[in-house]
Amino acid sequence: MSDEILINVTPQETRVAIMQQGAVQELHIERGSHRGMVSDIYVGKVMRVLPGMQSAFIDIGWDRSAFLHVADIWENSNNGQPPKPIEKVLSEGQTLLVQVIKDPIGTKGARLSTQISIAGRFLVYLPQESHIGVSQRIESEEEREQLRAKLMQALPENHRGGYIIRTFAENASDIDFRADIDYLDKLWSNLRERMLKVAAPAQLYQDLNISLRVLRDFVSENTTRILVDSRETYERMANFAGDFISPAIGKLNHYIGQRPLFDLYGIEEEIERALSRRVDLKSGGYLIIDQTEALTTIDVNTGGFVGGRTFDDTIFKTNLEAAQVIARQLRLRNLGGIIICDFIDMDNAEHRDTVLEEFKRMLALDRTRITVNGFSQLGLIEMTRKRTRESLAHVLCEPCPTCQGRGEIKTAQTVCYDILREIVREARQFNAREFRILASQPVIDLFLDEESQSLAQLSDFIGKPVSLQVETLYSQEQYDVILM
Repeated sequence: MSDEILINVTPQETRVAIMQQGAVQELHIERGSHRGMVSDIYVGKVMRVLPGMQSAFIDIGWDRSAFLHVADIWENSNNGQPPKPIEKVLSEGQTLLVQVIKDPIGTKGARLSTQISIAGRFLVYLPQESHIGVSQRIESEEEREQLRAKLMQALPENHRGGYIIRTFAENASDIDFRADIDYLDKLWSNLRERMLKVAAPAQLYQDLNISLRVLRDFVSENTTRILVDSRETYERMANFAGDFISPAIGKLNHYIGQRPLFDLYGIEEEIERALSRRVDLKSGGYLIIDQTEALTTIDVNTGGFVGGRTFDDTIFKTNLEAAQVIARQLRLRNLGGIIICDFIDMDNAEHRDTVLEEFKRMLALDRTRITVNGFSQLGLIEMTRKRTRESLAHVLCEPCPTCQGRGEIKTAQTVCYDILREIVREARQFNAREFRILASQPVIDLFLDEESQSLAQLSDFIGKPVSLQVETLYSQEQYDVILM
């Protein structure tokens, strides 16, 4: 399946869209003010050890301390012995080499590991290991063994460390492997030298920016074209490709059209749709996607689709299309963590199996690690998708200041009753001459109309006048009671 990669660059941010057959499959956004931290390496200092959580907070020089769990301490899990409690491994004030494996997400700080890995084009270098692994996406055992043998031949005799052979290495030559080994070895040597010269906390290594990671991680033999709308970025990518990824040079193009690149390909509209709660299906059905801190739920509905020969056939076709669209939406929105998919109930076991197989087939296109369970007794599909960075919505949006992220606001009538109760509380504590209500127009209108009798009754009850004042800048839930 042919891919196109579109890169839109402004001084503030770089946006990458990966296209397949004219449709956006993935979106990646990196802002100059907040670059992702995944794969960055630091010398950190242990601030607090928490035996009850078997974790520690590590200062890596950021405003918020990072989080290290006992399971992510390489020395503790690779010695062949049962893992030691974290209080036996770490102590406050200790310095250690750590790597970010998850960006800060929401209120949580970055997650760390002491197992270091540095990615190249075809290989991932593991300086603390000695074995050679192969990407799980390369399924043929014969091919896996051939790649291991090829890498062993390319390694220098006195070389230390282990490697993981990446999916891109399927067609790599001996020269490609040697170039990657030299590149990674030089990176690790420079990192070790710097580690001896700096005091914790300090950053030792920062991963490539998004435009260069595109060349390293996204370009494959299926990629037909890479369009970049910034000459400076294009030249930087061309130089990098010339040094490390020569096959990408012929695919790299500088876009000079008058119309903005993302407008030309309809990506701006796609981004807006990816922020919507509802996703319409071509058949007439639709999805409702709700993202919470703990999990994401996806509900499938038939909507106006009645195209099947029977009711069961209609449900089956809707679920089949939904399986394809959900897999794409997960990539597009970068939804991670626990995901619950509520397909429409199917009585036919064959239909359920077909939908599940199609769902797994479409999920297999994802670069991110996914675990999928079958249909539960309640007819739900439970799955997890590895979360290493914020979702698209969390990058581009923030909680609504009016509803505080609830998605709903109190009715004007509810706010009126809140105000009446507030005045009663204030009247019992303070002997004011008058009470003045400051509220939004809908609330004041309700006090002047349907709730005028309630307001009059309250005034008689407390024995004080109550006046009204519209505050045009107040949201519907905002109000103040002023004691005059």
